[in-house]
Amino acid sequence: MLPPFYQACLSAQLSQIHLITLQMLVALLQTERQVSLERLATLFAQPIQFESRRRNLQRFLLLPQLNIKGLWFPIVKYWLKQHFKRHQRMSVVIDRTAWKHHNLLMVS
Repeated sequence: MLPPFYQACLSAQLSQIHLITLQMLVALLQTERQVSLERLATLFAQPIQFESRRRNLQRFLLLPQLNIKGLWFPIVKYWLKQHFKRHQRMSVVIDRTAWKHHNLLMVS
């Protein structure tokens, strides 16, 4: 389950069905260590055929809403506002790295 502040930010950017898909995908990724579209489609809990699940996941992962600026920065901003006072000094470290063909964003 995603934290409530994630859900608040995500529900502003995603439709209800996309939010449910994201929650199911995150839960699946937390249990599975091997990540490929075919593997995720095999394990994804949707009562449709494999090819339909694969295409559904592929379309979901290509949504324009799933970008850093529109989705993740509002989550970071919301989290910072909730946990820090307005004039309190803080350091935010944002690091992006490429791992194989994937971009990873870390915020500390």
